[in-house]
Amino acid sequence: MRVLFLLPLATVLLAVVPSAPPAPVVFAAPPAPARKRESIDDAVDRGLEFLRTSQAKDGSWGNLAGNPWGGGFDRGGGGGDLAITSLAVMAFLSAGHVPGEGHYGTVIDRGIEWVLDHQQPDGKLVPRNLPTEMYHHGIATLMLAEVVGLVRQENADRLRAALEKAVLIILAGQRKAEGRLGPGSAAGGWRYSVVANGFGADADLSVTGWQLLALRAAKNVGCDVPADRIRAAVAYVLRSVDTRGNSGGFCYQPGGAVTVPCTGVGVLCLELSGKEYHLSEPALKGGAFLLNDRHQMRPTDPHFYYGVYYVSQAMFQLGGNYWEGYRPKLHRLLLRDNPPENNGGWLRGGGDGAGYGSAYSTSMAILALTVEYRYLPIYQRFDEPMERDGKE
Repeated sequence: MRVLFLLPLATVLLAVVPSAPPAPVVFAAPPAPARKRESIDDAVDRGLEFLRTSQAKDGSWGNLAGNPWGGGFDRGGGGGDLAITSLAVMAFLSAGHVPGEGHYGTVIDRGIEWVLDHQQPDGKLVPRNLPTEMYHHGIATLMLAEVVGLVRQENADRLRAALEKAVLIILAGQRKAEGRLGPGSAAGGWRYSVVANGFGADADLSVTGWQLLALRAAKNVGCDVPADRIRAAVAYVLRSVDTRGNSGGFCYQPGGAVTVPCTGVGVLCLELSGKEYHLSEPALKGGAFLLNDRHQMRPTDPHFYYGVYYVSQAMFQLGGNYWEGYRPKLHRLLLRDNPPENNGGWLRGGGDGAGYGSAYSTSMAILALTVEYRYLPIYQRFDEPMERDGKE
């Protein structure tokens, strides 16, 4: 694993090197203190090797399960999937590997190139006109934002242009009017499609989470993301807090059912959206909900890997007793209750794992376990040197 020496964003943007050869630039915080190697490290290494061997010749990863619907992940049958390919690329980045260098440099490069090659002329990062296109688009945009500071300059220009076009699609898809659930219910959020028509006129917290993460990551690398758009998205997240049961959890849609995965989404969105939301009452109550033993994920849950991904990030952002209390639960879930197979991949458990395939489930498991590595910029905690205030 390559150790990255990470610089604050302002330092990178102000540096001028007139004649030095291009070198990778990283927008993130200093490395975390050295930690003793644990069983999670071996599991992560074996999972990455599984992803390497399962990458298609064209550089993509696909939905090998062949599920035609659900979660926005494309039909299987051997074709590449933009969302799953982007998650796999981020899994390598989250473990400290970078494009173009080291054991996995070429693997990462090929994945990025495949995503860029499949961006539509209008900026959409979807394979075709899927009814759940914004899942693909949000995840792929997040990946581009996370990797743009890691590639050499000769590759960065194309990647940044693609990222800026992708950001415009997200901004265009943000709901501005009322939805089917009542006046103002969808405002600030996102739904399955860019265009708000019919069933897609509403918003939900699941799709909104991916778009908000992508916008925050893009803003952190200098893309134009108006502050009022972030505020509108956060307002939607706050309307998704459980008000009927006062449980501290978050709902899939305002006034709907509380779920553990959506509570992870809600807490993470608040923690990444500015100092006024960091450790706010809704975030802390959501963290307490997630720590409660009655609300723990089980490998048989329909959105197991999705939930583990979001809850691990949310609890890490809260830090302190929240992360210390959740970390052993996370390790039990992914190393004991639902461990990887002999080939290193996570193939079992969860309706989403069965539905979207081993590349998806392995990538999500690795992203959950490596949150504490702090290599991905989006994994940096609030108090680390990144732009976090959501203001101009």
